[in-house]
Amino acid sequence: MTTGTKELEGNVKLGRLARLLVSPPPADRLARRLGQLLAGLVLYGISDALLVLGGLGLDPWDVLHQGLARRTGIPIGTWTIFVGAAVLLLWIPLRQRPGIGTACNVIVIGTVIDLVLAVVPAPHALPVRWVSLLAGVALNGVATACYIGAGLGPGPRDGLMTGFARRGHSLRLVRTSIELSVLATGWLLGGTVGIGTALYAVGIGPLVHLLLPRLTIRPGHPRLSSSDARGAGPLPVGGRGQRAVGRFPVPRG
Repeated sequence: MTTGTKELEGNVKLGRLARLLVSPPPADRLARRLGQLLAGLVLYGISDALLVLGGLGLDPWDVLHQGLARRTGIPIGTWTIFVGAAVLLLWIPLRQRPGIGTACNVIVIGTVIDLVLAVVPAPHALPVRWVSLLAGVALNGVATACYIGAGLGPGPRDGLMTGFARRGHSLRLVRTSIELSVLATGWLLGGTVGIGTALYAVGIGPLVHLLLPRLTIRPGHPRLSSSDARGAGPLPVGGRGQRAVGRFPVPRG
């Protein structure tokens, strides 16, 4: 066996191993997917920073990140990255495969949080803090729908919950149990729990439910030749099929 053949076989084996460990991205509309993914993750980091600046309560995971930051002096965005990486390791026994969006989620969101908090001072006036809170929740809904709709892999925390759910547990029960545990731990460490925490819990689900169908990038359809087109049936109701959302399952990341 020649050296070139051995190298080729080695590359094939590495490629197979990579496909087993990492979920390959969809081949269609990849540039659009990547652009929407990065836009969503940047917006998510900005929205998290707005919630922190408002000081009226955070979502459960950020309560944990803030509690760890207050105990250690390490910035909250850096703890977001650390916790995301640790959660990603828990995917291994659950046999979850991360996508490119999963890796970007770990790095981008925490980095943006620290950058925003480094340059934007915390407001003191209560009306401004409320504006920061409401803007943070609304922007978080847009951001979540953006990065999930890109179809390049869920965030590490979402993947942890769906991994447990795939083993026969109720997704709602798993999510509630994990988030309550995270919230309680973060509160004990000194994270901020308040009206913003409740508002986030109530508002984020309906926002994502409303926006996700509009921001989901669906697989493209192959072009038909002129002879195929003449024999093809009519398009689905809703023009190009993009508006008939109720006919298709909406991906959850």
